[in-house]
Amino acid sequence: MIDTVPQFWRDPAVPSIEARSIIDGRKVCYAPHAHAHFSIGVITAGSCTYTNGEQQHTISQGTSVLMNPQAVHACNPVDELPWSYRMLYVDCQWLAEVQALARDDLPGEFQGYQPVLSICPALYNAFNQFYEQLLDDSHSADVKQAAALDFFQLMHRTLTPEDGSTSAPEQVHAKLELAAEFIRENCAQPLNLQQISEAASLSRSYLIRAFRQHFGMTPHAYLTNQRVQLAQCLLKRGELIADAALTAGFADQAHLQRTFKQLLAATPGQYRG
Repeated sequence: MIDTVPQFWRDPAVPSIEARSIIDGRKVCYAPHAHAHFSIGVITAGSCTYTNGEQQHTISQGTSVLMNPQAVHACNPVDELPWSYRMLYVDCQWLAEVQALARDDLPGEFQGYQPVLSICPALYNAFNQFYEQLLDDSHSADVKQAAALDFFQLMHRTLTPEDGSTSAPEQVHAKLELAAEFIRENCAQPLNLQQISEAASLSRSYLIRAFRQHFGMTPHAYLTNQRVQLAQCLLKRGELIADAALTAGFADQAHLQRTFKQLLAATPGQYRG
């Protein structure tokens, strides 16, 4: 039974990184969702379907997957066949400092990476080596921090084109970004579509159509996703599930339970640990 339950790891001594793994992912199904942090993971056995934005791939053991902050994505089993994976969720401010070190530059904003996956054996092997170090209780926090710096500098070199650019070429619609920012800042409140439209100075009909095209989900789905992200932060701090549910804008604990499981393929209790 333990093989089918997601395992989470976090350590106050290494606050910039959170880990997750599952050995038997046949019943692990994700709805499209996004994270506030940068995510990288590897498929350690079997195959799964992987969607990131408009891209969809069937991937297998040896593949690394990469999700920029707020990139809508999902991984799901293929015909309930076995698969397993490991994931790392990384604080963007810390990763921006790693990027600056790699460029020999001053820290700035985190720059997203263009590839959504990699089949580079060196990256895959380095990920697994670092993952083992991270979860090894015999290593000190200093050793883990040094290993983290080494791995993510390697990742940066592997994923960065020769011209040094990292962020994907994309014209961002400023008003849609305003709408998303308004949702993020007010996600715990009972927002409606009219409020979001007014905040972005867009009509409701245009907002619905353009928001989904730009972000890969409707404004309501984006709002729900932000509430789950807020609940994650509260649970990580040790808050009770019922309190986290109400603070994050859910009707009750049961509402959070259903939504959390749908988006993250884990229960709030499993995540809280």
